[in-house]
Amino acid sequence: MKKLLLLALFLSFSLVSQSKRLLIPMDKNQKNHLKAYGIAYWVLENSEEVEWLLNYRGGSFMMGYSKTIQDECSIRGVSVEIISDSQASAIHAEISDQASNMDVMLLTKVPKVAVYAPKTNQPWDDAVTLVLTYAEIPYDQIYDEEVLKGQLPKYDWLHLHHEDFTGQYGKFWANYQNTAWYMEDVRESEKSAKALGFSKVSELKLAVAKKIRDFVAGGGYLFAMCSAPDSYDVALAAEGVDICGPMFDGDAMDPQAQNKLDYSKTFAFTNFRISVNPYEYEISTIDATNFRRSVMPNDDFFALFEFSAKWDPVPTMLCQNHTQIIKGFMGQTTAFRKECIKPEVLIMGENKALGEARYIHGEYGKGTWTYLSGHDPEDYQHFVYDPPTDLNLFPNSPGYRLILNNVLFPAAKKKKQKT
Repeated sequence: MKKLLLLALFLSFSLVSQSKRLLIPMDKNQKNHLKAYGIAYWVLENSEEVEWLLNYRGGSFMMGYSKTIQDECSIRGVSVEIISDSQASAIHAEISDQASNMDVMLLTKVPKVAVYAPKTNQPWDDAVTLVLTYAEIPYDQIYDEEVLKGQLPKYDWLHLHHEDFTGQYGKFWANYQNTAWYMEDVRESEKSAKALGFSKVSELKLAVAKKIRDFVAGGGYLFAMCSAPDSYDVALAAEGVDICGPMFDGDAMDPQAQNKLDYSKTFAFTNFRISVNPYEYEISTIDATNFRRSVMPNDDFFALFEFSAKWDPVPTMLCQNHTQIIKGFMGQTTAFRKECIKPEVLIMGENKALGEARYIHGEYGKGTWTYLSGHDPEDYQHFVYDPPTDLNLFPNSPGYRLILNNVLFPAAKKKKQKT
């Protein structure tokens, strides 16, 4: 009987010792931060839950052990650690300590992702589509027709491609009006507007902007970069006002356009002035590009704020990184001037010395929006016709991590602590 009892205890101890978990570290020990997000997404696709350990080793992921997941990490070049259940419990205890600025968010669903982008080829790339493809996170590409037909509610997360919602074609007219791609873009845009029942491209874009606004109000998650945040808010403020010159829509703009802007309709910005000069590669004074003091690329950085993981989990999630200092990068909207930001908007990243916000967030209705300025986190000044960034060269990019934080954000809910 004694031998049987000892055998039972040995077997029980063996089973406990074999119980394991997988930890995907997101600190500086991670070989490929960007593909690690793809692993988390892939695990969710396979109906398994993932714990997002906020502020623990750079925002690590933890999940149940599976040889299949371990092998997939190896295939994708993602660092993974096999830990015991007792080690996982110790991590949970460390995180739950009220003195620690950490928490656990449970990822339970697969976010359905859409990218708003034209079907025609553009002579520039888009950082979000680049990193979604690199991380192996699937997405649908939709544009004006799909939005107006009411397809947005099918998605959890929407990204706005490098876009001009004011109907001014990105203000590229001065430099590119005679190029084949620009003339094709104008033709296709005008053709699409007419087919969808609008007399002007600006009217079509406003209708799309309002549909996107309704998507957010209904609980959707919006993310936008580069010219999209600037032009989107300008379009909302200019509802019913002609802000386009004749080279864009065939007739003169309203001479009182500036005074007729309604800032109450915007998500993030207020008290800005629109650019009425067709030769200026600028939409409004929201963008800091023309206001910056001389900044050298090697000196251009912005800092992420540290938030309370236990009390402010949303901005904490959105700022997960292995560094709080992010190198700057330019774009049509390089940075947001603080004097043009509404007081209720949450600034998550800034260059304090320059008075610039780079990463901002807010709520609208039941949903949220997040704006990140600049065009490409790993190409300081991306020009038209430049080749796309090869993310194989930047697998640990902290700037691209900010984008992927937003992709997983809709899947998260606060994990209930055991009592």
